[in-house]
Amino acid sequence: MITQSTDELRLDPSGPVLVTGGYGTVGAEIARMVAVDTPVLLTGRSPDRGRALADALGGEARAWDLADPVRFRADVRAVISSVNDPDDRVLRAALSAGVPYVDITRWTSRLQRAAVLAALLRPDSPVLFSSAWMGGVSSLVAAALAADLGGAERVEIAVRWDTADRAGADSVAFMDRLGVDFEVVDDGTRRFASPLTEARTVGIGGTPVRVARIDTPEQFTLPLTLGTTTAATRIGFSSPATTRALLALRSTGFFRWAAGERWTPLRRAVLHSPGDGGTARLRVDVSHAGRGRTATVTDPRGQHHLTAVGAVLGLRRVLGTDGSSAPKGPVFPEQHPAPARAVESLAALGVEFVVDRGSDRGAGPGSDPARGGAAA
Repeated sequence: MITQSTDELRLDPSGPVLVTGGYGTVGAEIARMVAVDTPVLLTGRSPDRGRALADALGGEARAWDLADPVRFRADVRAVISSVNDPDDRVLRAALSAGVPYVDITRWTSRLQRAAVLAALLRPDSPVLFSSAWMGGVSSLVAAALAADLGGAERVEIAVRWDTADRAGADSVAFMDRLGVDFEVVDDGTRRFASPLTEARTVGIGGTPVRVARIDTPEQFTLPLTLGTTTAATRIGFSSPATTRALLALRSTGFFRWAAGERWTPLRRAVLHSPGDGGTARLRVDVSHAGRGRTATVTDPRGQHHLTAVGAVLGLRRVLGTDGSSAPKGPVFPEQHPAPARAVESLAALGVEFVVDRGSDRGAGPGSDPARGGAAA
């Protein structure tokens, strides 16, 4: 295991934005959007795969295999980490160099470790841990609704995963912990929840979707940052048959007895069956002091594009180009000083954001924001 990185990044305000995993499913989308304004440097294990994309974008593709101890050096303006960084090599290199950094690929336990590392190293440079659902879009939306309400006692997020959509290997790795219990906060009390339990049916974009709990980082961060007493994220699938099958597998104990490395190919085969494209949708319910707001986010270009949008919003945040000053040190997406302005940027990036402000009875998973919702 690599425990100490010897990689060397140097801050160059006129240099490219480094996108690790920059020619993967999500990384390529990030690179295309970033390259509109800024040169890009794409890295990965096999740079030949990324050269055509880099050439088309006027950028560069280089090798940086995070499992290989060969030292990497580059002068960059910022880093977007869009590939798993299991030994924190990219993070350490960025922190040591004072390079603005955005991370969108950590599941909860790895995010907690990264946050501790950042706290120990005490960087002054911007460090955005944006691994909440869809590159932090879910947390930004929750923060925008909370700002409208003056607080957020409850945040409930429901995700509709389109089984026809494209999905990269890291997306599957993010979900491949369905046999591991995780800590949540419900009504101010910490407890452990099991994946794919506490199922309910929620209206997402006018369609009923059966959703069940999944481990996501915002369930860890929102109680710390927004003071929520309940934070819950659930996932369902565009195919009811897929949802039923996964819930049935969970009830048999499959994800627990097949949790070891030996069974990884089988689990991945169950979880990873990407199509040619689909529509990403998620719903965010926030309530405070008896009042509620419900928002629906829709990206017709799919989950990989919506995650890339989250990454681009994160890049603007750490560079201070979104109308707010760049933060100092580690932050989470929902700590944006003007979250409503940040989510207004979604439309320009091809994402629909619809919010229901029509009721102060308290938003909940039984209401449907598609009925009478207004564009934000």
